Amino acid sequence: MNLLKPAIAYFACLFATGFLLGTIRVLLIVPRLGERTAELLEMPFMLVAILIAARWINQQYLSSAEPFQRLGVGFIALLFMLIADFGVGVFLRGMQPLEVITSRDAISGTVYYGMLLLFALMPWILGRKH
Repeated sequence: MNLLKPAIAYFACLFATGFLLGTIRVLLIVPRLGERTAELLEMPFMLVAILIAARWINQQYLSSAEPFQRLGVGFIALLFMLIADFGVGVFLRGMQPLEVITSRDAISGTVYYGMLLLFALMPWILGRKH
């Protein structure tokens, strides 16, 4: 089974959602509530997006996949997400590569990295039911 196509689709769904929500967060919410609160308010929406996208990926591409294939899709998608995160930080926000990782708030950053792990595992977690 080719894991690249479902991984790209999964990544694209979440990257597009995150880019849209991130734009709204930065332009509208951060000036009013601050960075940490804005990021934490965004997380439940991203969790819902992860659940919907992982469920769709499982139905569309992984209905007969083995557990390790579902994990593979999630972790390939995570790799794309990390590359995109670096790209946005360095090329759009003008940050240094190390700064992309270290500039996150201690609380919301920890939640963010936990969400990335959940993003990688979700196709496998939802696929365990079948």
